[in-house]
Amino acid sequence: MNKNDYIIRLETKNDYYEVENLAREAFWNLSIPGCSEHYFMHVLRQHEAFIPELDYVIEYNGKIVGCVMYSESKFIDENGAEKPVLTMGPICVLPEFQRKGLSRMLLEHTFAKGIEMGYDTVINFGNPDNYVARGYKSCKKFNVSLEGGTFPAAMLVRELKEGALEGRKWTYYQNDADAPCDDEEAVEKYDALFPSKVKAWQPSQEEFYIHSHSAITW
Repeated sequence: MNKNDYIIRLETKNDYYEVENLAREAFWNLSIPGCSEHYFMHVLRQHEAFIPELDYVIEYNGKIVGCVMYSESKFIDENGAEKPVLTMGPICVLPEFQRKGLSRMLLEHTFAKGIEMGYDTVINFGNPDNYVARGYKSCKKFNVSLEGGTFPAAMLVRELKEGALEGRKWTYYQNDADAPCDDEEAVEKYDALFPSKVKAWQPSQEEFYIHSHSAITW
């Protein structure tokens, strides 16, 4: 891969449909039959937690082949002090352009921008196999839990500044930007705006279920 063949730039309104269709192609049948990520992008852009300054696409020969979006959530430590953090996602690359390092390019670019904006931590839920090479670690390594003290196996944390989370216990409070995705009827209605695709089962859906329902207990 030649990095010079690719252009990383901010998303524009004219890109919305192409980017959402890209996400649909990348996530279709991956975690569930069909997907809702394209609808999530649609509602995320309208949410107060959305960070347009970190909404980037990557182009190849004038075609958008990858994208990443961020929103703001927060950590609260044991003394009640709050820290704004970046919630990363969705991030996706067209299937035919995967395994070429494009996600890495997008993450490195946006991590640097996030630091410039004053953020020192990124968190996301995903398959650890896809993110540990990018500096993410288990949330338990940083003593970051959900309310109730659980440490989901899929909750991954990346310090943008080394030592940003040391010496404190944190609870993660994610924004509610993804709440509309629970409305299956709304997702189906929005999906009808795109070319017809067949929903089906595939093994990656079981992998997603295992990761998303697992927690670290020791």
